[in-house]
Amino acid sequence: MNEQQIALVQQSFAKVAPIADQAAAMFYQKLFELDPSLKPLFKGSMEEQGKKLMKMIGLAVNSLGRLDDLVPAVQSLGERHNNYGVKDGDYDTVGNALIWTLEQGLGDDFTPDCKDAWVKTYTLLAGTMKDAASAAA
Repeated sequence: MNEQQIALVQQSFAKVAPIADQAAAMFYQKLFELDPSLKPLFKGSMEEQGKKLMKMIGLAVNSLGRLDDLVPAVQSLGERHNNYGVKDGDYDTVGNALIWTLEQGLGDDFTPDCKDAWVKTYTLLAGTMKDAASAAA
């Protein structure tokens, strides 16, 4: 990722942050619409899960310029996801739900360049998580 892509992701996430609870609810609604079999992977309050999701995305987005700091945390998350039963294909579904949510939440601000930057960001993070899960298995 280049600096412009990192800036696009960070700027666009800053626009989503004020509606974080709504965005999280939209994300999970879309995720379970795309694959209802994922719902049992989520325990407890979905509102609380949404807060954790948005916090995790925020931390990742704000750390994109410092990948050396970010990668170990993302690897750890991938290892935990492996323990919860997350499969490689589930990451694709999550990515599709995330991109859809950003498109809905940002509207016209979700330009093709912004979408491309988010796809690259998610691909990098998901790939890191999948690699860590595979190594832990």
